[in-house]
Amino acid sequence: MIVSLKGILVSANPLSAVIDVHGVGYEVHIPVTTAERLPLPGAEARLLTVAVYRDDSQALYGFATAEERDFFKLLVENVSGVGPKVALTILSRLSIPVLRTAILDGDVGLLSKCHGIGKKTAERLVVELKDKLGASTAAISTGLAATATAGRDTRAIHASSRESRVTDAVKALVTLGYKFADAEKSVIKASAALGANAATEELVRRALSG
Repeated sequence: MIVSLKGILVSANPLSAVIDVHGVGYEVHIPVTTAERLPLPGAEARLLTVAVYRDDSQALYGFATAEERDFFKLLVENVSGVGPKVALTILSRLSIPVLRTAILDGDVGLLSKCHGIGKKTAERLVVELKDKLGASTAAISTGLAATATAGRDTRAIHASSRESRVTDAVKALVTLGYKFADAEKSVIKASAALGANAATEELVRRALSG
């Protein structure tokens, strides 16, 4: 079982990264929150991973922190109707402290704002996870936000054009299940709000927040 990867970051976008570990390239699916903390390509990166094996496929999901990894496993393993793709959407939309609080408070309205999460699924999140949020997620460090900020500071805005960043953000939303027209509309709105220099990850996060 692969539980972590440490190697050279070959490439990355808001929802996936390729890490070269001694000449072997591993594609890892990641939430936007993890993408924001990655270094520039060519630098060393480390991700905590969860391997998901199915009859017709196998995939690696990577996370910058143990809290993100553990919450991903909680979602996938305990909530019916929530697979890896939906779990990544949830983690890309809500930070761990906000997600945990929403579940403990039974905030179905906030949870259902995540794309692909209807009211019934949001209710299942509350019912099936409320009693499972124990020590593994209770001890979330107050430095988590600072860590995320530091990660963003170390990752320079890509030199690609604004059009390229918008295109990449639209592709990321389509991957998460958005219709192309809706994804394009959301990203254009996000770009207008954030400005021409907004990174792809920022555009995706803003679009996911509605």
